[in-house]
This record gives sequence, structure tokens and C-alpha cells, in this order.
Amino acid sequence: MCLGLGVVGIFVPLLPTTPFLLLAAALWMHSSPRLHAWLLSHGRLGAYIRDFRERRAIPLHAKILSVALLWTSMLYCVVAVVGRWWWAQCLLLAVAAGVTWHILSFATLRK
Repeated sequence: MCLGLGVVGIFVPLLPTTPFLLLAAALWMHSSPRLHAWLLSHGRLGAYIRDFRERRAIPLHAKILSVALLWTSMLYCVVAVVGRWWWAQCLLLAVAAGVTWHILSFATLRK
């Protein structure tokens, strides 16, 4: 389930990818060493886990894409979905600012 949520998080801006992949790796470390090794050696997903575990860093392209998709979806929601409720607009913008700060607070991995 954690692996599935992590993969979906690649495409959905507010659903985090790395925490779910880290949780899947942690759960599989003891329960299934074979699946743990597969996840860490996976061509696309393994890099997220290794970069974060070893360097506590997020690749620059992932930061840019995450923040761009986050703000695109949030601004759409502010304008088109909750256009009448000013308090909901403020709440969504505050959440977007908080998530942006959280993403940018990690070190940037330049490849």
C-alpha cells in the first residue's frame, strides 16, 4: 500500500512520494529482504530513497516539478473551486506556502 501511494504521489502534487517510499522500504527491511533489495535497486524509485536516506536531499528537478505542480493545482483550486469562500482560499494558499517551505528546506541534490 505504501509503495502504491508513493507511486501515485509522483503524479499527484499534494501526495508525497518520498515518505511513502521510505516507509515501504522500512517495512520491507525486516519483513521481506528480497522486496527491500528490489525497491532500493529499482531504476526510478530506488533513487528517491537512496538520495533521501544518504544525503537528506531532494534532486533539483524534483523540487522544481513538485513546487510548480503544487502551485498550479492550488491556484486552480483557489480560482475555480473555492472562488466564493475567501477563508478557504486563504487556507489553501497557506497550505501551499507551508508545503513549498517544507520542500525547499531540504538540501538540493544537483546531478
